[in-house]
Amino acid sequence: MNARPVLLPAAVAADSLTQFRHLAPLVHCLTNDVVQSFTANVLLALGASPAMVVDPGEAAQFSAVADALLINVGTLERDRADAMLAAVNSANQAGTPWVFDPVAVGRLTFRTEFARELLQLKPAAIRGNASEIMALSGLNIQGRGVDSANDSLTALPAARELARRIATVVAVTGEVDYVTDGDRDWAIPGGDKIMTRVVGTGCALSAVVAAFCALAGDRLPHVATACHVMALAGGRASVQVQGPGSFIPAFLDHLYHLRAEDLV
Repeated sequence: MNARPVLLPAAVAADSLTQFRHLAPLVHCLTNDVVQSFTANVLLALGASPAMVVDPGEAAQFSAVADALLINVGTLERDRADAMLAAVNSANQAGTPWVFDPVAVGRLTFRTEFARELLQLKPAAIRGNASEIMALSGLNIQGRGVDSANDSLTALPAARELARRIATVVAVTGEVDYVTDGDRDWAIPGGDKIMTRVVGTGCALSAVVAAFCALAGDRLPHVATACHVMALAGGRASVQVQGPGSFIPAFLDHLYHLRAEDLV
């Protein structure tokens, strides 16, 4: 029986961010059309290098040389699915870690079947909201597109089961984020509700998770640190803005100025 999740140790997060800044990972993002620019800006603000290469042939080539790969099915269509499969297969052959963001899986047939196919290819990590993670685990849930009808703690047992079954790290995000490898769990509070009023914060988080998966060592604390970094910057930005329009530049500024000492 798993104990209740504990908070991510600050020193662990600080060490992970320090490694991240030294590596400056190159992240291949096969993400949805709505969030490409914001995702790229989030990665750049943190010190990573984003690339969006979508042709199936080029995607396979690029994922082999990138430090990490993101697969986000938000605006999935069949040609994009072909590019994603090519990129994942190439990444697996090259030993490149890849992260799966199962946007709206569980309610739409094509993406749900495609998600099951992707799970067989062993992502290094999965990042989704509660409804998406529960759907991936096989539970019959009710989500509404990208919105979750369940809270993240409710989805933690499903996240644990999914992590154990395919030997991965699962981050289920919400008011509190929970990160698990099936045996160990960490809780990451923070952020602000205003982050749900801006398009792309969850998708950008998945790209940041992919970037942190490029780091050496235990993957669980790296994924947890990715969640912590985004929540911390979002929470700090929220207290100085008037609304979603002013939140985005403030959020990017806080990511840019974030130091390892800020996590301690």
